[in-house]
Amino acid sequence: MINFYGINKQYGSFQALKNINLHIELGEVVSIIGPSGSGKSTLLRCINGLQKPTGGELVVHSMKIMDPGLKIKRLRRNVGMVLQEPNLYPHMTIIENLILAPVQVAHLSPVVARDLAMHYLNKVGLGDKRDAYPSQLSKGEQQRASIARALVMKPRIMLFDEPTASLEQEMVEEVLAVIRGLAREGLTMVIASNEISFAREVADRIVYMDQGRIIEEGTPADLFNQPKQRRTRQYLCHLQQ
Repeated sequence: MINFYGINKQYGSFQALKNINLHIELGEVVSIIGPSGSGKSTLLRCINGLQKPTGGELVVHSMKIMDPGLKIKRLRRNVGMVLQEPNLYPHMTIIENLILAPVQVAHLSPVVARDLAMHYLNKVGLGDKRDAYPSQLSKGEQQRASIARALVMKPRIMLFDEPTASLEQEMVEEVLAVIRGLAREGLTMVIASNEISFAREVADRIVYMDQGRIIEEGTPADLFNQPKQRRTRQYLCHLQQ
């Protein structure tokens, strides 16, 4: 489903990703942990084409990211992404935010798009907020709306880049509950987050990154309970302090 072969990403003299080899299977939930600046966000952005690797090969759902002929719209229809900030259009209602891409990109009729949008708003518990504006929602509700907006395109892969990082603690759980539900449905997901208890619960595999490299990967039980690498042990100890 997602295959990294020796991927590098360079920004001038700074190398954000260093020889990344990672393979994610259909239906797998992979949680990427690591300190700020470790390369987690860059890795996700390469998967959906927001960033282009400078070396190696990356194949996402049979599409070669380095291919000059890559159809970026096709890629992003198959790969949904939720960022730290919801980034909803403030002048549009929630339902208008959700139907924009299905109508303009997927060329659905407004009626079909609206029915689809309502399905996903109900799925994230926001059906009654369809006519509200983003400013009328809590930050947690806005983030749930952004998840619904990504889902309405029916992606095969969902990427989450620190989806709870900007939320107050009482709002974190409502967003994580939505992601838990998606995990139970078998959607392929890659989640960059340091919510360790959440990662332990939902992930099939944990990947620890530091300084642009994958230091260690394994099942939640193996990596959290018996990490093999000293840097992994140090990082986990730091998180628990």
